Amino acid sequence: MNEKIDWNKIGLRVGLEIHQQLNTTKKLFCNCPTSEIESDEDLFIRRLRPTRSELGEVDIAAFFEWKKGRTYVYHAKRTNTCLVEADEEPPHELNKEAVLIGLGISKALNSIPVDEIHVMRKIVIDGSNTSGFQRTALIALGGGISVGDKKIGIQTICIEEDASRKIREEETETHYGLERLGIPLIEISTSPDINTPEEAVEVARKIGLLMRLTGKVKRGIGTIRQDLNISIRGGTKIEVKGVQELGLLAKVIENEAIRQLRLLKLKEELHKRGIKENDFEPNPIDISEVMRESKSKIVQKLLKKKGAKAILQKLPNMKGLIGIELQPGKRFGTELADYAKFWGGVKGLFHSDELPGYGIDEETVNKIREKALLKDTDGFIIIIDVEEKAIEAIKAVLNRVKEALKGIPKETRMAEPDGTTRFMRPQPGAARMYPETDIPLIKITQEVLKEAEKFVPMDPEEKLEIYVKEYKLNRQLASQMLFDEKMPLFEQLVQMYKNIEPKTIASTLTGTLKALKREGYPIERLNDKHYIEIFRLLSSNKISKEAIEEIIKEASLNPTEDIEKLAEKKGLIMMSQEEMEKIIDKIVKENIQVITERKEKAIGILMGKAMGILRGKAPGKTVNEILTRKIKEILSQE
Repeated sequence: MNEKIDWNKIGLRVGLEIHQQLNTTKKLFCNCPTSEIESDEDLFIRRLRPTRSELGEVDIAAFFEWKKGRTYVYHAKRTNTCLVEADEEPPHELNKEAVLIGLGISKALNSIPVDEIHVMRKIVIDGSNTSGFQRTALIALGGGISVGDKKIGIQTICIEEDASRKIREEETETHYGLERLGIPLIEISTSPDINTPEEAVEVARKIGLLMRLTGKVKRGIGTIRQDLNISIRGGTKIEVKGVQELGLLAKVIENEAIRQLRLLKLKEELHKRGIKENDFEPNPIDISEVMRESKSKIVQKLLKKKGAKAILQKLPNMKGLIGIELQPGKRFGTELADYAKFWGGVKGLFHSDELPGYGIDEETVNKIREKALLKDTDGFIIIIDVEEKAIEAIKAVLNRVKEALKGIPKETRMAEPDGTTRFMRPQPGAARMYPETDIPLIKITQEVLKEAEKFVPMDPEEKLEIYVKEYKLNRQLASQMLFDEKMPLFEQLVQMYKNIEPKTIASTLTGTLKALKREGYPIERLNDKHYIEIFRLLSSNKISKEAIEEIIKEASLNPTEDIEKLAEKKGLIMMSQEEMEKIIDKIVKENIQVITERKEKAIGILMGKAMGILRGKAPGKTVNEILTRKIKEILSQE
């Protein structure tokens, strides 16, 4: 997968949809707080089903979710959920604070506000919303953001409610927490003007910065999400959901573009082999007897299920094509398996290009081919489950193979933590949106726009100059801090602890944290409160600057422990002046000869010895001052 891609040559086009939680005092359609507060929980259960649109159509994505037949269990915390989240009470009026923040961001992007804000319902029945739909409101159109000499267009800016937090999935149930449901989100959608993965990262960074500069967005894992619309020449637009880390954005785009490129090459090969759509009609063959003779533990386990059979489906002339790698570690067979799982509800499938394997030896493979009357050029899949589910899965696989003859199927995919993508569901159609009749419209008057002015973010260049001139950061560190997601925390700490140099805070939040993350420390487990406490200890001279890194390491491994107690346990609390003097006196006495021989130059050697003992327990500046004074005293007596 290390091939070098000419993005211009393949016609890469990317559009971003950036979703960011707003830090408002209450949720979008009720008075519940947006902060996560620990409290008792109530549980209730729902099942959701699709309904026909005003045109009499059923959205395919909604039908897909309903077909899974899942039950949804909701965990409702009493302090930040109410009957609105439970869909037992109509939504309240649209949160005006959220609207004003959105309009402020819209102005910074030169977008044009709409005359009236109307809330719409968007059908979503994956359980993430108790009502079976998400509420969203368009607030502005057009505008753009510059990246170098290029302008990336903005299509729409919306305010919408966030979904529930998925807790876990069981065999037939999905559990959701409702504390996140209803938190206001701003959604900024760009035009598909982005042509390289790097350009996408830069656009996301700039939009993210603008939102942070309002001071009214939430931070941390789960508060921001980038969805992508990706296409290449000759293909179709693919939606990729759920990229939470900016660092993963370029990798997801690259892997998805390569996947699409290889699907187009697969299409060419299928046509070259003369394969037609009517070659792929269901023709299930029961090979249970052959498979029972296999020594494969996986096969034997699957066949133990009551009513389970091993069903084979021939894929004519497809030998060698099912195993084609589309993404790192994912082959065409992986996509066939995804369709089998989602549409048939089976565990997965075996395919001819991976056999012998999984304990299925060559002798068994030969028996399978003989039983199914397969030619040497034929491929096949095997699904082991009850016959009804296996047949449904086979139909889904055949439909996916037929799509391969056309090229790239139109679908919604999910971004994986390794930067690959997987099939999530079919793309929704136009039938999923309709007006919300429970919420009154909001007219965007000049008074409303004037009120929104206070949320228009400062120009990034102006903010950069403040960091350089007022906070005395060098331009490189200032730029790093400005674009870092912890920029609001940096400003908070600078205001709280005026006796700490801003440079110390900025270098900790950028360089130190990045270095520790590379070393494998789980710094994502730390929140703002941890850093506020660490810098409080520094401000009150209880720890030294040198101790900060060690405390962060320990805190990341023990995030629930008190920071000051952790520092004490690791011996990182500052020594008293008297204790420092005693240790330095001892070092000086042991190195009199060095001082006599090297004079003032002895300071370097003695500092190394002293800091080997005092690092993290005493400020290096103070140690240097004491050593210098004592060396001068000795030399003055010669």
